[in-house]
Amino acid sequence: MQLSFSAKQIAEVLHGEIIGDPTVQVSDFSKIEEGKLGTLTFLSNPKYEHFIYDTQASVVLVNSDFTPSKPVNATLIKVFNAYASLAILLDIVNSSKPQKQGIEEPSFISTSSKTGKNIYVGAFAYIGENAKIGDNVKIYPQAYIGDNVEIGEGTTIYPGVKIYEGCKIGKNCIIHSGAVIGADGFGFAPENGEFKKIPQLGIVLIEDNVEIGANTAIDRAVMNETRIGKGVKLDNLIQIAHNVQIGENTVMASQVGISGSTKVGKNCMLGGQVGLGGHITIGNNTNIGAQSGIISNIDSGVNILGSPAIPVKNFFRSSAVFAKLPDMYRQINQLQKELDQIKANLASEQ
Repeated sequence: MQLSFSAKQIAEVLHGEIIGDPTVQVSDFSKIEEGKLGTLTFLSNPKYEHFIYDTQASVVLVNSDFTPSKPVNATLIKVFNAYASLAILLDIVNSSKPQKQGIEEPSFISTSSKTGKNIYVGAFAYIGENAKIGDNVKIYPQAYIGDNVEIGEGTTIYPGVKIYEGCKIGKNCIIHSGAVIGADGFGFAPENGEFKKIPQLGIVLIEDNVEIGANTAIDRAVMNETRIGKGVKLDNLIQIAHNVQIGENTVMASQVGISGSTKVGKNCMLGGQVGLGGHITIGNNTNIGAQSGIISNIDSGVNILGSPAIPVKNFFRSSAVFAKLPDMYRQINQLQKELDQIKANLASEQ
């Protein structure tokens, strides 16, 4: 944390209720099971409750409805949402770090580009012709910003990010190392036994407050745009194909793959390794479990799992049956033998 705060100061920021010593000081964060004196931790998942009675952390954030079943040594701060409150504190500490500014050498910034105030451009970064860089943008070393790219104010581009020509990035976005924005979509047409490349002439449009994980690839559109909606959060190692549309505040875990021209609605949650086929629509508020495979349209507000994916309740019922299939197979064979014997006996009696 590198800063020291009292429980009272933290509670004031979070509008929390203190149970214990309001003067205790913390200067770092810790996991609840690895808590040390002078650190702050949190408890939001009930399955970790047993750690709170032995943790050495000085302060623990807990949900307002938490009632300990035995004495707790740490000072508790009751808040509406412990996990969200932790995020607030982490953001405060992160924003207190020294902010990079200025242009490092060697770097290249085209004379035709427009750059805002208080920007940072790291060594060996490249900014192409007619690019527009907003105020307070940070572009870390070895990033590539192509011709005619637009980057909104307050956005951070980490080392090694590649943003191809014409793509547009909104305000207050975070793009992590190794991400590639605007590479050609995977478009080829069969011709005389070969595959002829289809030019990809569109762009990628990323709206405000989007975070894109390391080594994620978002392909440019054939025409028009591949669009990532406001507030979307993408994990590392995600592939988003050309002309895909992702609605606001949708989140995706690592290794999700989305095929071309698919539309994902608002406020969706996709688990790790989910695969979406091309030219389909996923409705708003849909939750898709890890490793699910989707090949057709999905209505809004559905929870699905499996490959091909089916409603979650049906999947769990089927899973319970899978383990019993060997026994069921033997029983069916035995019943078949008994049935054949009965038929043979009836035939002989006739």
